[in-house]
Amino acid sequence: MLDAVDTVLVRELQRDGRATFQALADRVGLSRTAVRARVQHLLETEVVRVVGIVHSAVVGTEAVGHVSITVNGSAREAAESIAERPCVSFTALTAGPYDLVAQVRTRDDAALAAEVDQLRAVPGVRSAEVFRSVTTVRDAHSVVRELGDIALDDIDWRLLQELQRDGRAPYTRLAQVIGLSQAATRARVVRLMRSGVIQVTGLADPLALGAAELGGFGLVVAGGVRRVAETVAAQPGVRYVATGFGRYDIVGLAEAASREDLVGILDSVRSVPGATVRESWHHLHVVKESYAAELPEKPGEG
Repeated sequence: MLDAVDTVLVRELQRDGRATFQALADRVGLSRTAVRARVQHLLETEVVRVVGIVHSAVVGTEAVGHVSITVNGSAREAAESIAERPCVSFTALTAGPYDLVAQVRTRDDAALAAEVDQLRAVPGVRSAEVFRSVTTVRDAHSVVRELGDIALDDIDWRLLQELQRDGRAPYTRLAQVIGLSQAATRARVVRLMRSGVIQVTGLADPLALGAAELGGFGLVVAGGVRRVAETVAAQPGVRYVATGFGRYDIVGLAEAASREDLVGILDSVRSVPGATVRESWHHLHVVKESYAAELPEKPGEG
């Protein structure tokens, strides 16, 4: 577990991954030097990873499928094979109606169907049911706001590639990579973030923040789905909510410090008018969580 200062620093990096050391120091009341050392330790120990998450509309991965999978034999081996697929952004072993779950991001429904067929062909996979996400209502680790009107050139794409790898890459290094001045580089990065092309955020180890338990849920809804989804998303502990089509009307993910707290979150979801929990599952182990996308070197490539 982290102490109070490190917890605040991680939360601030989740909110703004490129927050300056001075801004962080002002937030926690320590010197800039002390904060720099703390942040460096958090990064080196991988308590938090600061990455750039590119908007799905920019990288052409707007077709999102949540796949619930049953297996014959080893669920871990199947999950590890599935995690190797580039289109798979999240995979976890689960307890409940399925053996594991995965999130798949592709350019369109045809590509999504083809990718799910590939998952079904993984040795040991017995069945795979798909929830096609249409609207992401809440995602604690991704860009959900509307994309601004912006044209990208080859320099922008190179910046996006670097920020995906290291969201806190200093402007001095970024400037060397793209061959511009630090001021011009800073202006481009700020433009990319303000327009919604990329969000730089901290991906924290849930255990370090006391969120030892993860649980998913699938809801069916009576009445307006969007209204119910927004109410569910506002419940404390709910970190992901999406509406769509398939076995459910809404899929969500919750995190909590204990199983008791997780049960409490699910009870709060059940109390939302119009929402019925059709299925819920416990995440035993997260095998993969990655928001990096393959980016072209220049616009129009890929």
